[in-house]
Amino acid sequence: MKSKSEDDDPMTTSTEGARTAVPLDGPLARFRTAAYVTGVGLLGLCFVMVLRYAFGNAAPSAVYSPIHGVLYMIYLVLTIDLAIKARWSIKGTVLVLLAGCVPFVSFLVERRVTHKVKAGQKLY
Repeated sequence: MKSKSEDDDPMTTSTEGARTAVPLDGPLARFRTAAYVTGVGLLGLCFVMVLRYAFGNAAPSAVYSPIHGVLYMIYLVLTIDLAIKARWSIKGTVLVLLAGCVPFVSFLVERRVTHKVKAGQKLY
């Protein structure tokens, strides 16, 4: 008979009745890197938007905006990868995905996600 801790453990999956551990170190490290890069990238985007609208210089935002878009897409893919492997709820996954859209929030959410995943706890 399975213990309650086995049923609640996000670090394991069931494959035809057998329990196998899913290593989350790689996906978590990739997510953390993407969260930091996205957070810094979003701050950079805010800076170039100030240059564009406050000072009338559109050149930096024309170059940087597509770069930021690619960085955010990478963040989305790596977050979904971790969410699938850690078995997050849809609500938790969407909230973490949206965290990459608000300046400084990606840094805070990265810390919370790292703590929860390492502790084997549910995200939300």
